[in-house]
Amino acid sequence: MTEGADDLPGLDLQGLQRFLADATPGLLNGPLSAELIVGGKSNLTYIVTDGAREVVVRRPPLGHVLATAHDMTREHRVMAALADTPVPVPRMYAACTDTDVIGAPFYVMERVAGTPFRTADELNPLGQQRIRTIADAVTDTLVALHDVDPAAVGLGDFGRPDGYLERQVHRWRRQMQDSKSRELAGEEELHQRLASAIPASSGATIVHGDYRMDNTLIDDSDRVAAVLDWEMATLGDPLADVALMLVYQALADVAPGAVSTVSRATGHPTRAEIVQRYSERSGRDVSHLAFHEALAYYKLAAILEGIYFRHQHGQTVGAGFEDIGASTEPLFAAGLAVMQHYTSGSKGE
Repeated sequence: MTEGADDLPGLDLQGLQRFLADATPGLLNGPLSAELIVGGKSNLTYIVTDGAREVVVRRPPLGHVLATAHDMTREHRVMAALADTPVPVPRMYAACTDTDVIGAPFYVMERVAGTPFRTADELNPLGQQRIRTIADAVTDTLVALHDVDPAAVGLGDFGRPDGYLERQVHRWRRQMQDSKSRELAGEEELHQRLASAIPASSGATIVHGDYRMDNTLIDDSDRVAAVLDWEMATLGDPLADVALMLVYQALADVAPGAVSTVSRATGHPTRAEIVQRYSERSGRDVSHLAFHEALAYYKLAAILEGIYFRHQHGQTVGAGFEDIGASTEPLFAAGLAVMQHYTSGSKGE
């Protein structure tokens, strides 16, 4: 743990302590210490403790925050709404939009015990059977999320499902343009191909927006104990979540410094097996999944380019950003390959 607010970029511990004393009396008592959780390249996540109890604090990144991104109120709201559903989420304690408290909007939540598996090396010691169980649990949790009725949990106005795919194509193009500081091969072509081939929606559900294994916590019984990182959640097409999960798994063979290599673990299901499990358990048509995968490649490229921009301007906190700019163009190339496959007539599995 790191003592004192001066040692932690982005977190004023004294301001936080005053806020918690008023908003959640008794949650934490006495002087606070905190630790920045290493590994996140977007919102900043801290473990905060009074020596007896730990909570998690989330706030936006430092500098260059794109419009609509990193919305703490939305992230807090969706997890609070899912508290009594089959989707496991941490308990929400408080949210604050007053930027004078710690320097940015933030929220405070329960620290859930569990492991966010990110690499094959972390999974392989568990053995093939447990790895398959964990991967299947991650897929089944996504099915459970997409089965939640948004209106029934107070999220009927959480997004605009109509025109979701058109807005996604436009939004990530805009975010790419807002972050781009260099020429990027394939970016223009992939955007044009996406914009000219938008399929009909496969339905409207709560969409996580960044779903992958290391955005879940796996407990000692190989179950999903919590789904985290809801900053891009909305109402939209559920295939967007399925596609992004598959693309994250494919990155181990696509881009340097891939976010996750779990798909290389012995016993991890193949793309076809994941698609089949999701399709059978959800009852959803996956015939346009390839379009969503191509869009997911573009979306991830836009996100990485934003992180690259912040790193170039000294606005990132933590390590591991040095080579992130090298991943953007390979993502465009992979997206173009998927779109070629999609438009040639092989759209689903």
